[in-house]
Amino acid sequence: MHPIIRLVNRNVTISLNPGFIIWQILFPLIYIFVAGFAYSPLIQAVPFGAKDLDYPAFLASGMIGFNIMNSTLVSGIIIWNDRRHGMFEQIMSGPFTRSHYILSNICTIGVIGLFSASLITVVGYPVFFESVEFSIFTIPLIVFGAITGSVLFGSLASIISTRLRSSEGFNVIINTVFLFFAFVSTAFYPAEGAPEPLKSAFYLNPLTYLVDVVRAGIFGNITEFVIMEMLVLLALAVGLFTVASKLLTKLDF
Repeated sequence: MHPIIRLVNRNVTISLNPGFIIWQILFPLIYIFVAGFAYSPLIQAVPFGAKDLDYPAFLASGMIGFNIMNSTLVSGIIIWNDRRHGMFEQIMSGPFTRSHYILSNICTIGVIGLFSASLITVVGYPVFFESVEFSIFTIPLIVFGAITGSVLFGSLASIISTRLRSSEGFNVIINTVFLFFAFVSTAFYPAEGAPEPLKSAFYLNPLTYLVDVVRAGIFGNITEFVIMEMLVLLALAVGLFTVASKLLTKLDF
């Protein structure tokens, strides 16, 4: 078996435990079916492109991007635990190189990102199926968003894990950063109508681009602006992956 595949199998095995899977389902369910329907009497319709969405549909589609981001925390956690428990040295004593380790980590977050996106699409489909406009671009857009979003946020989590040594600092920084991304984005509410500078802050947040791309695929609203968001998302993913790879290559475990 190829070394990268062996490491990916190891990463997925320790990441996709029952607790993780339950959390990946339970957390979105609470948001979609509790918060979504609780706020729907207050939020009658949410504009998205040429159509108006009910709030549960808007929120359910946003949770796909949110869960992709949330699931990539495992990238930083794997690296952190390997450093803390001396697992990296044991891996390097086998038939593995740093390149194998880095590529397997990226492949892992891609697999988990696709798994998470598929999971929330199935869970949320009963909520937004009335507004869905599937086309030949729907699946490619969701896959593009899942892969680029996973690489982007997984690389960011990896960067944070390489720069911090204390467990307290790691937990505080990574949770604060991802919490900011979650709520200063279009995952939970639209940018239209938001006051400045909050509206501008939405578009400094990569999660906004990820969520918009996924929504565009689900609801058939592929515009020039969405294509531009895809290019920005791709550029950020490549840039952060490059930085994360260099840091991991030079890191003294």
